[in-house]
Amino acid sequence: MQRNLKTRLYGALALAAGLALRLWFISHAARIDGDTLLYGSIAKNWMQHGVYGFAQSAGGPIPTLIRLPGYPLFLMICFRVFGVENYTAVMYVQCAIDLVTCLLIGALTRRLFGHWAAMAALWLSALCPFTAAYTAAPLTEVLTLFCIALAFYSLDCWRGAGAGFSRWLWVGAITMAYSVLLRPEQGLLAASVIPAMLWIVWRQGEPRGFTRKGLPVAVAALLVLFPLLPWTVRNWHTFHVVQPLAPRTATDPGELIPTGFQHWYRTWAIDFASTEEVYWNYDSAPIWIGDLPARAFDSDDQFNRTAAVLSQYNKNYNATPALEKSFEALAQERIHENSLRYYVALPAARLLNMLFRPRAEMLEVPLEWWRWRQHPELTLLSAGLAAVNLAYFVLGYVGLVRWWRNGWKPSSAVAMAMVGFVVLRCALLLTLDNSEPRYTLEFFPLLFVWGSFLWSDISIRQKTL
Repeated sequence: MQRNLKTRLYGALALAAGLALRLWFISHAARIDGDTLLYGSIAKNWMQHGVYGFAQSAGGPIPTLIRLPGYPLFLMICFRVFGVENYTAVMYVQCAIDLVTCLLIGALTRRLFGHWAAMAALWLSALCPFTAAYTAAPLTEVLTLFCIALAFYSLDCWRGAGAGFSRWLWVGAITMAYSVLLRPEQGLLAASVIPAMLWIVWRQGEPRGFTRKGLPVAVAALLVLFPLLPWTVRNWHTFHVVQPLAPRTATDPGELIPTGFQHWYRTWAIDFASTEEVYWNYDSAPIWIGDLPARAFDSDDQFNRTAAVLSQYNKNYNATPALEKSFEALAQERIHENSLRYYVALPAARLLNMLFRPRAEMLEVPLEWWRWRQHPELTLLSAGLAAVNLAYFVLGYVGLVRWWRNGWKPSSAVAMAMVGFVVLRCALLLTLDNSEPRYTLEFFPLLFVWGSFLWSDISIRQKTL
């Protein structure tokens, strides 16, 4: 009785601290711009006009397929309840969802590692500034983290319930299906969980009964894919293209795809600063030669030709086939001169930047945060955030290694799914052009769980010694 009271008290304190942190971000660091307005425009036109698209100055909304419908659907529900474009209300709803995510992480950890580990995981997740910050931005991150936590929690509950047609099968499948509708790469969540479900079924009985016992897994896989069917049909009917997800290029059919610029950008880009100052500006804002690092040029001649291309672009800020051809020529020249840099070194550098850069993108911190003389206080803040970020990764890594030494008990399948998700996502991130720290935010629910192993019950922890 006393232990239950202490548990509730510690849990309530963690949630109260987490709530205070999230409310601070909503009050002091709210972000309503960029993709938020894009998603909001889709949600508003979908609700008011029945058209999944953007408004235009004359005529009705223009249909689009550059974003999946999961988050616009969430916004549309919020707009109906709280008022159109009431983004502050959306933030408060996201705050509640994120705290539920913390509870799910604690509940999963309790199942895996025991009482004290669950308390540690709850505190680690509630006080994490990086996940909390995104409650103050109407974007897909909060719902994505919720889906990740619920999917892995459902997986372990399904395993514990006998791996049949239990309610946790449906909860997990619906969660993974909605996750795919939030962001196209979240199919990796199902790609890691479904094989783990098959592994659970395989280990439960004779191989001859695998087909029958694997039926629930097949049903779950079909449920994950099912919501993509009406979206694909809609895209075919509206645009006459087969597009079951959202295009990687974030362009609607008929729009110019800037492959030349993207290839050239990948020959030198590493840091998030380049993403914001160059990548996002293309086809809408100026790009200055001074914002490019020295590694963007292999010779003085290449510098001059790059400057000439950018000068031509800066006349109208529009991507054209001629500009694309010029960027592609520069890209092919640089790739030919150093293919190892293009295919190995730079992708790895971008991934490391996404993992370990100070996660200050939600705060008013300069992109070049390391310039001490220009802003010493903000440099210290950024360094502190980088240290906290590194601490979470180190803690998660140490906990994962200890769990591995313990034989992945009590569930090797859950461990396999978690590790598989991280590996698959890292492999995907190596292919991206733009380095954004938020693309690795999805690792944090797993880091919370893994790191909490260090506080696991003695009966579990002593097996690793």
